[in-house]
Amino acid sequence: MTVSDPISDMLTRVRNAVMAQHETVRVPASKMKLSIAQILKNEGFIADFELEGEKARRQIKMALKYDEVKRPFINGLKRVSKPGLRVYVPSTAIPKVYGGAGISIVSTSQGVMTGRQAYRKGIGGELLGYIW
Repeated sequence: MTVSDPISDMLTRVRNAVMAQHETVRVPASKMKLSIAQILKNEGFIADFELEGEKARRQIKMALKYDEVKRPFINGLKRVSKPGLRVYVPSTAIPKVYGGAGISIVSTSQGVMTGRQAYRKGIGGELLGYIW
């Protein structure tokens, strides 16, 4: 089955897995999704991720992160730019998510990075989504 918005599909799978308190979640792999998974790991939202499977059927297996009382580190995810309505922002207009408690993910000419990194480098791009 083809998915019209793979990034939204990834965020929805992660959101559903967190709500059901799963330990891991698998999503079909792509370079963009690997970059997003790396950002989630670097920012402390997931414990780890790894690639599984053969070349045509590769998947990203993400280990979700919870605290001692089983509360998830990911409280919410929101897709901003969609295939029907792309949202581009200059470096000066990259929003802060929950006053800096969350992150925005931006696809720039220098790769996928957090909004904070894009602001420091002075480059804008497509605002993919928010995670808090």
